[in-house]
Amino acid sequence: MNSTQLGRPEVGHPPGAVGGPTEQPSAVRPAPAALPLQRKRGINTQLWRKNRSTILAVLSLAMGAVLWEILGRWVVNPLFLPPLSQVWVRFIELVQAGQLATDIGASSQAYLLGLAVAIAIGGTIGIAMAASKIIRDLLDPWVAILNATPTIALAPLFIVALGLGIESKVAVCAIVMLFPILINTYMGFSTTDEQLVETAKSYCASPKQIYTKVKLPMATPYLIAGLRLAAAHGLVGVVVSELFGARAGIGLLILNSAETFDSRALFVGIIILAVAGVAITYALIGLERRLAQWRATEQES
Repeated sequence: MNSTQLGRPEVGHPPGAVGGPTEQPSAVRPAPAALPLQRKRGINTQLWRKNRSTILAVLSLAMGAVLWEILGRWVVNPLFLPPLSQVWVRFIELVQAGQLATDIGASSQAYLLGLAVAIAIGGTIGIAMAASKIIRDLLDPWVAILNATPTIALAPLFIVALGLGIESKVAVCAIVMLFPILINTYMGFSTTDEQLVETAKSYCASPKQIYTKVKLPMATPYLIAGLRLAAAHGLVGVVVSELFGARAGIGLLILNSAETFDSRALFVGIIILAVAGVAITYALIGLERRLAQWRATEQES
């Protein structure tokens, strides 16, 4: 009895085809050529979405630099707006002369010390006003009065009282940066959700834990906003304090450049202040994203 009689498929036939012709396997279709291109486009789209803000910021700065160079060379009198390339040449000259490092060091020292004093005093008073209604009622009129006073006008008074040394510069920077920090600290600690505080108390949290675990995280966006405002005001304060009398500093560089019609050196000082302001702002934004990740998640969504 052969295999056909038993009903088994013949050798070489696929299962299920009894004695029938062998089926040819279907040809494997090649991957479409467009698939790698689609994958590459997807990667490029993800990179664009992830770095869109940085790319647009760099593009905007590049366009501004090109426009500045064009205006300085062919449109505006170079005495009022020198080309950016000439400003860069003057920057290299000041660096090689050693003057610029001295000026940046003097201004940075006054700025950082003033910021530290403003954080210590403004933060303490802001927390105290948020914690006690009596302290708030006592200090609120003075805060309103002094905040409305043009504190820049007090610079000559500080210079007369403290001299031309670092003390008067620190005092001017501190008074300029004080109120943004104070007001935002008060707002941050006084607007904490009371339900969160009561929930923490129900779990027997101590007053210190309530401040460090509940109020401080909720107040972090306000604190960073106050620091950002104070940082910008402090740059103005350090320049103003050096305009009225200083031995070194970016403000003194700007003043001397204006008096000698050295517009290239004048713009060197202005660009240094602008770069410092941008760097401080982005550093504080990064600090906020690190300390208040829930806030960054809400903004991205």
